[in-house]
Amino acid sequence: MISGIIAGATWALETVILGIALAMTPFVSDEQAIFLAPFVSTFLHDACSALWALLCNTLCGRLPDVWRTLTSKSGKWVVIAALIGGPVGMTGYVLAVSYMGAAVGAIASAIYPAVGSVLAYIFLKEKMKWYQWIFLIGTLLGVLGLSFTPDLSVESFGLGLLGALMCSFGWGIEAVILAKCLKDQDVKDECALQIRQTTSALCYGAVIFPLLGGWSFTADLFTADTAWLLPTVAIAALFATLSYTFYYKAIASIGASRAMALNVTYTAWAMIFTALLLGDFSVLSPMSVLCASIVLICGIFAATDLKKLFPSKL
Repeated sequence: MISGIIAGATWALETVILGIALAMTPFVSDEQAIFLAPFVSTFLHDACSALWALLCNTLCGRLPDVWRTLTSKSGKWVVIAALIGGPVGMTGYVLAVSYMGAAVGAIASAIYPAVGSVLAYIFLKEKMKWYQWIFLIGTLLGVLGLSFTPDLSVESFGLGLLGALMCSFGWGIEAVILAKCLKDQDVKDECALQIRQTTSALCYGAVIFPLLGGWSFTADLFTADTAWLLPTVAIAALFATLSYTFYYKAIASIGASRAMALNVTYTAWAMIFTALLLGDFSVLSPMSVLCASIVLICGIFAATDLKKLFPSKL
């Protein structure tokens, strides 16, 4: 339980810091930069995270375990989960943050626990109770209500919502696959994280970038005037690596649905950190707090079996 909460708090910090990087000049200098920013920042983010994970696994002597995991059957499924959670899920998340802002983007993408529960119902035959479906609808209505929040600066709610849906389905599918893989005692969560981040970064570098022509833009970032851009992304990736580490531990110990429900607390943390670190108290308007609360509460209960919590009541 503690691992899941720490995962949420550190992911909120990652969100706010990544939002700062996306607002820097190289990512908003022209139309091409604005278009490529979500993809380039995701690549740099996952590549830095893979390096952080590599450093940790090297110092802890887990590199042989990483290779054994990669060559196992479960390891191959981790690669598939990485391709879905990284290029699809993370790109969608960055789109949401880019077009909605850090706080609103985090809240909008928080529907993924509900989506994950639906996917678990379809593919893993996990039953959803009638009240979970009601909470799922409530989550979606809460996200929709964010578009009517007048005090927030949202560049494009439509594109941000599209990113949030990409993120939710990507992360939901990823969590379901990982839940199966992490049941294998030979698969350590730290090794799975190394495979996940490395696979995502390689996919961006070898497949997506050549299609979008993003390598020249990425190379220019290393000589950009904004000296703090790359260190900022690297710091965001550090918090992301910590978040993933605790998230995977939570999935392995308490299951995908409960882990997602705890991880989604990053929506509340993101609003707090946005206000404290950026001084943007507009995210704490009554309407935004109400919508965030709806998304947070309904998202958690949509992914939770209340009969296990209150067996004598339901």
